Amino acid sequence: MGPQTPGYQGRLLRGRKPLESRVRSGQGGGVNLSELGGFLRSRRDRIRPADVGLPTGPRRRVPGLRREEVAQLAGVSVDYYIELERGAGVQPSEQMLAALARALRLSRDERDYLFALAGRPLPPSGSPADHVHPGMLDLMHRLGGTPAQVVTDLRVMLVQNPAARALLGPPPSTTGWTASFLYRWFTDPKSRALYPPEDHAEHTRSFVADLRAASARRGADPDIRAMIMALSARSPEFSKHWARHDVSFRRHDRKRLLHPELGLLEVNCLNLFSEDGRQRLLWFTPAVGTDSVAKLELLAVLGTQIFDQQES
Repeated sequence: MGPQTPGYQGRLLRGRKPLESRVRSGQGGGVNLSELGGFLRSRRDRIRPADVGLPTGPRRRVPGLRREEVAQLAGVSVDYYIELERGAGVQPSEQMLAALARALRLSRDERDYLFALAGRPLPPSGSPADHVHPGMLDLMHRLGGTPAQVVTDLRVMLVQNPAARALLGPPPSTTGWTASFLYRWFTDPKSRALYPPEDHAEHTRSFVADLRAASARRGADPDIRAMIMALSARSPEFSKHWARHDVSFRRHDRKRLLHPELGLLEVNCLNLFSEDGRQRLLWFTPAVGTDSVAKLELLAVLGTQIFDQQES
């Protein structure tokens, strides 16, 4: 009985593991989930909670992040992430890997290694803007108690310090361009609670003009094309402003913020841009001569407990 014989082929097929089970065990197709699990654990252990805007807390036994925290940052289920760290589970998608790379603050080389272990094609080297500029990350840490965060030109928050989390709240659970504050401004009314209602019109104009500048910079980038199409379909307000073709590149401005505990805050928002303009470090200082100076000092004491209570 040779290879062309139906019975021979049937025995071969019966003797093979299904594709999913081979993926689960880390075999075939370049997938190595066992190594991937070990790599995820090692990257999780090296990150301090403060690096991603989380409170340290008194009950931590290890310096790194908890599995639940990585899952929350990446927008995946805790059970699924635990399975991945154990070297089990189904093969993660490219979108899932990108979310994990952001959550674990991987370098470009580490991200590519993660994709290779998962048997997924490497993302184009020049396309993503979601790997935090190392100089910006270092400067953000040096700002200490000053609220600071790094965002993309699509207003996707990449990393924030504890002071920024206390001032602005935690990042959304979604990933990719749907996590953009600009996108949520037009699709989720709750996002506008950060600003006084009388300031909404000006922020709307500014956000759209800033997005148009980003669209010229990114060209045919699929993320910004998809985001603009989705906003045009979902928000008549966005479509109206988009049709005006206003363009601006926000470098600094004075903002009024509404904090759930401290009320109205007047702050200066300062920007530092990356070389290609796709990332910006934002930091917030109290407006001189206002009670926001004392309020931001109090914010350092309150920490993130207000937003943590709202989430629970």
